[in-house]
Amino acid sequence: MAKDRKFKYTGLITAVLLIYIAMLCIPGILKLLYPLEHKEAIIKYGQLHNIDPPLLAALIKTESNFEPYAESRKGAKGLMQITPSTGEWIAATTGVKDYNESMLYDPETNIKLGSWYIEHLSEYYSGSFDLVFAAYNGGSGNVDKWLKDRNYSLNGRTLDTIPFLETENFVKRVKKNYSIYKRIYNWE
Repeated sequence: MAKDRKFKYTGLITAVLLIYIAMLCIPGILKLLYPLEHKEAIIKYGQLHNIDPPLLAALIKTESNFEPYAESRKGAKGLMQITPSTGEWIAATTGVKDYNESMLYDPETNIKLGSWYIEHLSEYYSGSFDLVFAAYNGGSGNVDKWLKDRNYSLNGRTLDTIPFLETENFVKRVKKNYSIYKRIYNWE
């Protein structure tokens, strides 16, 4: 009986110590799973374009996992996965000189163009998180069409359903990543 009690206490103490050690390691583990590179550019362009920097980090995590040479099946490039045509349009609109699509692989340029585009979408969709990121992933033309369709939007201002599963999952992942990036990094 005394041996069983001693074993229980030893097990309990071991469990408490393991939980304590795990709690100390969680931030480090999370930072391995949720990297943060190019923090200065993220903060700089986030502030310039009125975007919370952890939100930009979350978008980059979702789009490319901070891989500057990432390229999608559809040809989107760089950290924020900007298509060449969107990059060209943003560059022309914002006055970027001598734009070429290889610039999308440069982290600073990609964050600069992508954050401007998020601000543009945010202004267009009155700051609605779901609409902005659904448009970022699925295209603003599709979002505008969905807003007019009562199968997807009852009020014409918010989406009740996102008909593209990829886009719906994208919006959910950005939200989840945003919550994590706000929590695990110091943004001052």
